[in-house]
Amino acid sequence: MISDFGQTTEGVRPPRMRLRFIRWNLHLITLAYIVLATIGILIFGWPALWLGIPAVLLVLLITIGMALPGSNLFYPTITHGPRDNSRIALSFDDGPDPDMTPLVLDTLAQDNTHATFFVIGKWLVAHPELAKRIVAEGHVLGNHSWSHSRWQNFYFTKRHMQEIENCERAIQAANGSSSPVLYRPPVGLKSGDLARATYRHNLTLVAWSLHSQDTRRSDPEKIARRVLKKIRGGDIVLLHDGHDLTGRHRPYCALTVDLILQGLRAKGLECVTIPELLNLSNKALP
Repeated sequence: MISDFGQTTEGVRPPRMRLRFIRWNLHLITLAYIVLATIGILIFGWPALWLGIPAVLLVLLITIGMALPGSNLFYPTITHGPRDNSRIALSFDDGPDPDMTPLVLDTLAQDNTHATFFVIGKWLVAHPELAKRIVAEGHVLGNHSWSHSRWQNFYFTKRHMQEIENCERAIQAANGSSSPVLYRPPVGLKSGDLARATYRHNLTLVAWSLHSQDTRRSDPEKIARRVLKKIRGGDIVLLHDGHDLTGRHRPYCALTVDLILQGLRAKGLECVTIPELLNLSNKALP
């Protein structure tokens, strides 16, 4: 099973079965090696200490693969589009937010700009009117899990499947069509179990190439300045119109977007959706 995106985008085709097995079980392989290396060291003493070197390297590899949003260790991941053009994509996580998302949509509409919203399923169900507005105004909905648990990367495959499926159903209700093919895991973390769930659901993992740092800063001008200083053709920009925690908001998002859009025009950059940026088939999109 390979998604439409996987068939049309170089570098996102899932690996062959044997390589998939190794990737998805690398943590178990590492654990087994550590156990065997420990036994070897206990039996043979200090001459066998060299067995610990591969163990350390494997642990580092897994840690980087899990924590680095753009890592392809567990599953092929898109981070940016073609660098030889003037198009970029704005992507928004953790919404929809009943207070902030409408303001972001108003700002995008004033600029006649479309974006990609990676939504949390439970927020989408809670605000169906926003879901329908996002779709009606030409934006793309992506799957960002049902609950956005900060422990989600430690879930087993079955639990990942539930998170993905529940959010898919919410998006289908808004789209009125087939399920989405874009998935962005919470906090950008990945694992072998997530890779299995992603593959079984025919999804394409999408990270980003430029983080706005709007989760760490609250000054719209500083956030926009950071984005505009670093941005170049093909970038996928990460912003947040919502918050994964109940009662929290991103009150500066709309103003930040307005400043970014002004800067993009000055730089001659065009803002499009992620499927448009990557020239992906959108059969499964509204």
